[in-house]
Amino acid sequence: MWAVFAVLSAVFAALTSILAKVGIEGVNSTLATAIRTVVVLAMSWGMVFIMNVQNGIGSISRKSWLFLILSGLATGASWLCYYRALQLGEASKVVPIDKLSVVITLALAFIFLHEPFTTKSLIGAALITVGTLVMVL
Repeated sequence: MWAVFAVLSAVFAALTSILAKVGIEGVNSTLATAIRTVVVLAMSWGMVFIMNVQNGIGSISRKSWLFLILSGLATGASWLCYYRALQLGEASKVVPIDKLSVVITLALAFIFLHEPFTTKSLIGAALITVGTLVMVL
């Protein structure tokens, strides 16, 4: 089931890029990010209440709070940079560079989470990197 959600994530991420590129025209990138964030916030809390999981807030550990907050800050920084890049560049060039996050995530998962870095991972990371360079240069 995780694979279905991963594919849907990719589809929605692709739509996000195209919709953002059109929507950001003539709009300050920071303002556009803030508008997008309000929509995401409303949608997220709406799902919390629809799924009736709001009672779980009290059981979140301090460690989880810390890392969720840090993740939120990283997301915000990513979105601000992404929207600015989309405003200044072509989506067909910005998006492949943004997807280098896959390669960086593999490295960080190996270093900090001690996840295995296999030959397949190395080949995949190399192909993504080369593919990004081919698309951007």
